[in-house]
Amino acid sequence: MKLILTAAVDKLGVPGDIVEVKDGYGRNYLLPRGLAIVATRGAEKQIEGIRRAQEARAIRDLDHAREVREQLEELTGVTVAVRTSDKGKLFGSVKADDIAAAVKQAGGPNLDKRTIEVPKGLVKKTGKYQVKVQLHPDIAAKINFEVVAA
Repeated sequence: MKLILTAAVDKLGVPGDIVEVKDGYGRNYLLPRGLAIVATRGAEKQIEGIRRAQEARAIRDLDHAREVREQLEELTGVTVAVRTSDKGKLFGSVKADDIAAAVKQAGGPNLDKRTIEVPKGLVKKTGKYQVKVQLHPDIAAKINFEVVAA
């Protein structure tokens, strides 16, 4: 079965890859979970859209990673608004995609949520926090952000 991946799948590929898998794996695992779509001529247009979105978020080389690190370290005013109790305890959690959206909203670069490392149990209530972003195997940056009540 020929499929186009819409999400990263371990030991298979990244979004936009055309892969050949066994019928049962594709029909019973990849397709129901939305990890892939059937490869057709119309689906090729979707591949182009997925690849363009990836390229916008991708770090091209070491120099570009350094530029992005400087932008992130100079960035201020990154706030994540979440629902909280009266005492400031969060309902739910702050995820990497919430932080990536807050960075974009504050005027920072587009970040891939998979590059943001949020340690489990880090954000429990409102306040200021710092997380690590792995931009390149050799370069990491830190993002300071504040969690506020929505």
